[in-house]
Amino acid sequence: MEPKAYTSATNIAVLPAVRHRGIPDVPEDVDFLMEHLNDPNFDYGAEFRSSMDSSTETYELDNNKTADAYSTTISDLESHSRRSLRYSTASRTDTPSSSFEYDDESPYPEVRAAVSSVDDPTMPVNTFRMWFLGLCYTVLISGLNQFFSMRYPSVLITGIVAQLSALPFGKGLERVLPTTRFRTLGYTWSLNPGPFNIKEHVVITIMANLVVNGAYATDILATQRSFYDQSLSNSYQYFLVLSTQLIGFSVGGLLRRFLVYPCSMIWPGALVNSALFNTLHRTYGKPERRHISRGKFFAIAVACSFIWYFVPGYLWTGLSVFNWVCWIVPTNVAVNSLFGTSTGLGMGLLTFDWSMISYIGSPLVTPWWSEANTAVGLLICFWIIAPILYFTNSWYMQYLPMSASVTFDNTGMPYNLTQIVTNGVFDESKYAAYSPTFLPATLAVAYGVAFAAFASVVVHTLLWYRHDIIRRFRSDLRDERDVHSRLMQAYPEVPQWWYASLGIIMLLILIIVVEVFPTDVPIWALCIALLLAALMSVPAGILQAITNQQIGLSVMYELLGGYLLPGKPIAVMIFKAAAFAGTTQAVGFSGDLKLGHYMKIPPRLMFLAQVIAALVSSLVVTAVQNWMFANIVDFCQPNQPDYFTCPSTTVFATASLIWGGIGPQRIFSPGAMYNPLLWFFFIGAILPIPFYYLARRFPLSYWRYINIPVLFAGIGAFPPATGINYSSWVLVGFIFQWFMRRYHFRWWMRYNYILSAGLDAGVAIGILFIFFTLQMPKGGIQLNWWGNDAWQNTADALGTPMRVAAQGQIFGPSSW
Repeated sequence: MEPKAYTSATNIAVLPAVRHRGIPDVPEDVDFLMEHLNDPNFDYGAEFRSSMDSSTETYELDNNKTADAYSTTISDLESHSRRSLRYSTASRTDTPSSSFEYDDESPYPEVRAAVSSVDDPTMPVNTFRMWFLGLCYTVLISGLNQFFSMRYPSVLITGIVAQLSALPFGKGLERVLPTTRFRTLGYTWSLNPGPFNIKEHVVITIMANLVVNGAYATDILATQRSFYDQSLSNSYQYFLVLSTQLIGFSVGGLLRRFLVYPCSMIWPGALVNSALFNTLHRTYGKPERRHISRGKFFAIAVACSFIWYFVPGYLWTGLSVFNWVCWIVPTNVAVNSLFGTSTGLGMGLLTFDWSMISYIGSPLVTPWWSEANTAVGLLICFWIIAPILYFTNSWYMQYLPMSASVTFDNTGMPYNLTQIVTNGVFDESKYAAYSPTFLPATLAVAYGVAFAAFASVVVHTLLWYRHDIIRRFRSDLRDERDVHSRLMQAYPEVPQWWYASLGIIMLLILIIVVEVFPTDVPIWALCIALLLAALMSVPAGILQAITNQQIGLSVMYELLGGYLLPGKPIAVMIFKAAAFAGTTQAVGFSGDLKLGHYMKIPPRLMFLAQVIAALVSSLVVTAVQNWMFANIVDFCQPNQPDYFTCPSTTVFATASLIWGGIGPQRIFSPGAMYNPLLWFFFIGAILPIPFYYLARRFPLSYWRYINIPVLFAGIGAFPPATGINYSSWVLVGFIFQWFMRRYHFRWWMRYNYILSAGLDAGVAIGILFIFFTLQMPKGGIQLNWWGNDAWQNTADALGTPMRVAAQGQIFGPSSW
């Protein structure tokens, strides 16, 4: 008798039939299914059958059999997509620790679409070409991004640039380097061991990705020099940057059993890179039958994205913001507050600029259920609550723009922090004579959302993953069941003590730095920051690995730092950097480790490459920043003639004084103006509970798709993001992640991630081309016409509030 699928009429979850087992009292088939019972990414509709029909050539651990013709099969995902609608618990490959048999594919369609389940452990990876190109990209990308990050407008050289350019450079070295073999200390090596391969390419790209965003602590150094007028030694700068970078790396390594090994941690961002690597390394010159090849499809996507970006990115910039309602009534403040995209809520659906659509991440990568949760969060928090607060003039919000990422004083002007500082130190008497700080509607809601996201992700993780986390304390890679974990057992794993030793060394360096130099950071506060970083890395990593959504924790760390270290702006900056960089680096490194896991990179080589890249980039970014302070006139000043105004440093300095100077006591404590926002902690902690029990009561129902942390964390980029970034992101996500995935699954399996990578690559190349050829040289070439000017002459672009204080008058409380 065939089991009935789950329906709301029966309220009974019937699991697919599992293979009869000959081992009594060990129901591993059932345990595996129950473990994934409410996993929203799991393929429950799979048809269970034996793998006797399987044609996947897999490296088998029991007899050391290597896949044949690896170079042609590693990227051949067609065989996987043809069999993507089933997942079998029966296979010819057993794990060393169990007689339970598994399939040769992942149970997740996203993984099957992007990752090959074959491997060749004999492929050379630790080569001269890899180290030469990897270090070149590390130096160039970290140096150039540090240089341009201090300028506005800026440009970011992303990892996709390295990923695309490394292949031709690697192939070039393959042709020119000698093939002579050398023997050193018993080890035989060559400058050119053979064809430039996919694994070399992956390690190069991972080294580049690691340094793309620079080092978080460089903003501390710039703030100390430009805002607090402190002179800093080179040793202080380098070791502060290095220690905050690598502590997070060590935490990420220690958390591999939670964030990397489990097959349920799919890491959608890593899937895009994996799909692109496989596409780039497909056999050249062999056309595919019946459909366009992935390589050709990627090239067309890049070309079209590059050419089209000239329209919204340069020729008609109004198509980028596309707040057409504001063009009709440019002086109507209410309409501009709702539909504007500069200081409004962006209540629109369309933008014609992929950089705007993908501002919060590619919608072709994030699962649809995650995007739907984010859409609900946007609707409730920013399209309902924020307008209600604004139009009822709560907390004097009508004297401010609807949306802004800065605070204001009681005249409606941006808060001037120099008015409350004496010799770089917060002056309470000046603060009392100047003004309290006022939050725009979206910024106030954003703080509440950040509080709710923090509480909800902790509660959600405890509810859903507490048993899994406890179990994984006693597990390792050999206990994992999916094909990729089994293939990775061919390589020696990095011992935990390597990561632990690295973390202890970096901790000692950081303690020495804060003790020897005048930072005002007590060791106990530093330990609390690092403990928070370690504790929050697991829930933040799980959230990003499953949903591709990052949780914004900087506000929480600033809040805690402000309460723990009142009146110490520099100490609060370092506290925040240790906690925030620790968490983000741990999560980011885990994502890179998952990419290495998917691409079967030897783990010990990954460890070495990441550590060396971090060491080199820390030296490069500090050297570049020191050179800029020494050689650029009026560096980090608002009127700098070449636009090196250090925008991120200004924001960092503002935050240091708000949280470390004014302090959260004057903003959120009982009796303070914004104290009601603390109720969001309670809301975030309570909301996950009913949906957890509903999902448990009705398994395989739609309740399992409701994820409260995603609902809050997904909208964490608002502001500076606006509604149009989210609404267009959700719309495109619905088309590709729901409609195409559901009704054109083979196309989605074959091209979805390739299209995402192609659109990103085309925009990245277009931004660089426009910046270096049309905007930067000699002041740039400006196109002044209605399409580029109309949207900038609206109440939205000008930041016009609903009310304006009379000349010489103030609004708000009379004392503070």
